[in-house]
Amino acid sequence: MKNTSEKNTALHSKQTNHLFHEKSPYLLQHVNNPVDWYPWSEEALSRAVSEDKPIFLSIGYSTCHWCHVMAHQSFEDQEIADFLNSYFIPIKVDREERPDVDQIYMAATQAMTGSGGWPMSLFLFPDTRPFYAGTYFPPRADYGRPGFMEILQAIKTAWLTDRESLSLSAEQVTSLLRKDTSDGRVSPEKAWLDKGFSQLEESYDPKYGGFGQAPKFPRPVVIDFLLRYYKSTGRKAARDMALVTLEQMAGGGMYDQIGGGFHRYSVDGRWRVPHFEKMLYDQSQLVFAYLSAFQLTGDSAYKEIVVEVLEYVLRDMRHPEGGFYSAEDADSVNPYNLEEHGEGAFYLWTEEEIDTLLTEKQAALIKAYYGVKAKGNALHDPQKEFTGRNIFYRDKELSEVAREVGLSEEEARDILQDARRSLLSHRQDRTAPHLDDKILTSWNGLMISAFARAAMVLGEKRYLAAANQATDFLLDRLTVDGELVRRWRDGDARYAAGLDDYSFLVQGLLDLYLASHDSIRLQAAVDLTEKMIRIFADEKGGFYDTPQSTQLLTRMRAAYDGAEPSGNSVAVMNLLRLAGLTGNNEWVALATESIESFGKTLSTYPPAMPMMLSAMDFQMDKPRQIVIAGTLEADDTRELLSEVHSRYLPNTLLLLADGGKNQQFLRGGLPFIGTVKKIDGRATAYVCEDFTCRIPVNTREGLRALLDEK
Repeated sequence: MKNTSEKNTALHSKQTNHLFHEKSPYLLQHVNNPVDWYPWSEEALSRAVSEDKPIFLSIGYSTCHWCHVMAHQSFEDQEIADFLNSYFIPIKVDREERPDVDQIYMAATQAMTGSGGWPMSLFLFPDTRPFYAGTYFPPRADYGRPGFMEILQAIKTAWLTDRESLSLSAEQVTSLLRKDTSDGRVSPEKAWLDKGFSQLEESYDPKYGGFGQAPKFPRPVVIDFLLRYYKSTGRKAARDMALVTLEQMAGGGMYDQIGGGFHRYSVDGRWRVPHFEKMLYDQSQLVFAYLSAFQLTGDSAYKEIVVEVLEYVLRDMRHPEGGFYSAEDADSVNPYNLEEHGEGAFYLWTEEEIDTLLTEKQAALIKAYYGVKAKGNALHDPQKEFTGRNIFYRDKELSEVAREVGLSEEEARDILQDARRSLLSHRQDRTAPHLDDKILTSWNGLMISAFARAAMVLGEKRYLAAANQATDFLLDRLTVDGELVRRWRDGDARYAAGLDDYSFLVQGLLDLYLASHDSIRLQAAVDLTEKMIRIFADEKGGFYDTPQSTQLLTRMRAAYDGAEPSGNSVAVMNLLRLAGLTGNNEWVALATESIESFGKTLSTYPPAMPMMLSAMDFQMDKPRQIVIAGTLEADDTRELLSEVHSRYLPNTLLLLADGGKNQQFLRGGLPFIGTVKKIDGRATAYVCEDFTCRIPVNTREGLRALLDEK
């Protein structure tokens, strides 16, 4: 996609600023702005001090629509740029590359304005204390918002004439940011799980799924908690809330019906009209959710979504050496007018084009199934970007469409598949959206989990290979001088890893270990966890989100599992799983302390941290282990493993006593593993609960009967 920054490059090919040596796609989109941008660096901060100028801090990311808009309107405006360069030190930050900076100033923006978002626009003292904040500003007063130029002029005047008032505002916000956010220890109670379910139920949309009103965001950690809660309590309402939400998302325009993968969110309440960017972290976590639904129900429709999402990631989001890219933009070139670009243009279709590209029967099926209209089918189009074009969504059941065109359901499904392949092939010839090709440790950790879990459940070796290759990429390319870093792009690995980088990668390693039973992966998870504890542990319980730094105002702890789970929630789940695999009960105590440190949040509004609730559910459940004695590649072993993987058993650990390196490693922390052996020369399953094992079985039928008793 030729986005605004790339067009600007052509206009100002000889003009660059201090972003020239950066690797972030977002920062490079601004390298030819007339604004004299700096990255967040000692150089920029020192210059602000020496010249006694306020800092203008702009935070965004490369696939952010309104970031593009503000860049084109304001940062390419010569008058605005000249004013910024004269009276401010402009700093540009990629929020995905520097979540440590973003987290602090998002909290400041929310404290000062009551809301937040990107682009984020803040004004700071040279010591980085914020005194004014907002998000998108038009270049001049418009849309009921103050103009950016007017704001710059007002702040310049205040800086020169009333700095004491600005300092008072900065001190108030900074004190709030530095306030001790630990809740104080509160002992976990099972009632928190019930309260979490009840509060989610209150905000649930029973007609279209999801929670709250439009816009609707996928929040996979909620789905995970609801399915676990159903498994633990038998509350069918929790199961239904999760499954209806998954079904509605998969059938809506928020899902790419032709190419696979989920868009960022739906602007309407029916999942029909998406914001079209695609994020790696959504793909990975939604794979978890649909895999769990498939295990729980056996419904192949959930499996199809998993496969389509993973194939999309392998096709469009994967570095040749195995790492996974970050995101694809919402905006793209209009294939019907190459001089224009707009929201979702890559994904939209006219009825005329469908009729031209497909056979008559294919076109009839596609149009009926996906709700195609001659004048377009967008429910919500305030900018008139979708006029005459269609966002595919499942308008009717396939059986109904088949009857309408006089075909059997099987015939209709085959024809529909051929039609989708034809449209995808044609779409690949369009100008694709901008790809943010940086590789982030945290998001790759989530994607490794997705491929590893899919390899277990679906028995697909390609997925296991993808998980292994990505893991090798991270451990090689994103480890510098023995230390984990956050971001790799174009040969450059940089920025100290945060808690989410460590915890998400450890989760990926754990899932990869359980898929491969390679003790090297488990050892790597142990080593990274030990390092994580040293770097991030808070003496009051839990973990800081960032390492100690002299460039940041404070260290923070997120108490919210949102589009991504918090680093603390994932770390707690990892500690509990690792304790079950290694016998290290100190990690159980550390996990308990971490849960207690978020006790105030969990006891008042538990849906803020559904991943932490899932970890609580894991800890409070009876300890369950299934040990398979057998050689990994042997048919009888794989039969038993397959039986376990086909079931939704979220709080059960599956171990392999292979008579080799893996069993030897495990018995170092779990001595009883050393005594587990095959019986009568056949692979054997030992099902253990609450420290008591059932009579071992060595047939799939026998194992099925034992598991059915639960």
